[in-house]
Amino acid sequence: MYIKCFDFSKYNRIILVGSPGSGKSWLSKQISEITKLPLIHLDMEYHLPNWEKPPREEWDAKIKDFILGEKWIIDGNYNRTMEPRFAAADLVIFLDINRLLCLISAAKRTGKKRSDLPEYLKEPPFWSRDFFQFAAKSIWTFRKWGLKTIIDLHEKYPEKEFLHIKSRRQVKKLLKI
Repeated sequence: MYIKCFDFSKYNRIILVGSPGSGKSWLSKQISEITKLPLIHLDMEYHLPNWEKPPREEWDAKIKDFILGEKWIIDGNYNRTMEPRFAAADLVIFLDINRLLCLISAAKRTGKKRSDLPEYLKEPPFWSRDFFQFAAKSIWTFRKWGLKTIIDLHEKYPEKEFLHIKSRRQVKKLLKI
């Protein structure tokens, strides 16, 4: 899709999905600044100390509470709970960025404090086994597990405005930068 002078003002509920490292959190912050919509980073809400996961029922209830809000931007995948967010959204932005670029972006952010993660968590260093496991499981195989979910939901909810962004250049055009 060619993007020209996109008007975010007509949307109250926006989700951003895509591979880790695709720029979801960065773009969601930019859109939040433009629209003044409250921003929810799912990574911030999901991860407990030591990268523990919340109980399934607790996470499902949290997602339900988020989408009941009148206005929001939600950034993150979490495939099992993507459908309720997709169904509630006015606009879905899918960052379908080349996996090598996503891997480079994820590598660049290692060792840095991220505003989309809880204070008590720190990403593993680039040369660590944990980083390579994350990269292999989440980034390199995203097209297998994430793409199918997103495309299936797009087909199930064709009335949802859907931006399929395939390059950093398209992101810049979307933001007019």
